[in-house]
Amino acid sequence: MASRDPPPPTSHAPPDVPKGLALFLTIPYAFFLPELVFGCWVWILVAATQVASPLLQGWVIYVSLTSFLISLMFLLSYLFGFYKRYDFWRVLDSLYHGTTGILYMSAAVLQAHATIISETQDLKNYFINTAASFFAFITTLLYVLHAFSIYYH
Repeated sequence: MASRDPPPPTSHAPPDVPKGLALFLTIPYAFFLPELVFGCWVWILVAATQVASPLLQGWVIYVSLTSFLISLMFLLSYLFGFYKRYDFWRVLDSLYHGTTGILYMSAAVLQAHATIISETQDLKNYFINTAASFFAFITTLLYVLHAFSIYYH
């Protein structure tokens, strides 16, 4: 006859976050630096163009600048160990990066539209807007990958 013992627990304690430079070599946390670098490029490139549509590119600047600052705060909190004080930190990190991925996707689409608008104007602004669109889509991918990797980690 079958045993009536309960099955062994399948949950396990989450692994500790590495310290120092090992943080940048571990998969969920390795996305921080590329997110910051590519997000900074979006912000710089959009600011360097002649703004064709202030409402569209204003949203792109807002999303990229806000995401840059909040991601920097998350990175510093991991480096200094502030995450250890809260049990819900991993969920907060995953929700933040998932939401930011969605917001960055909207900003990347709007930046691509601004690129299409600027195509008939100055060619220099068109090339800068094209680069900003490229970096915005790359940054979107990085935020989504970070959200999924922190969720499944």
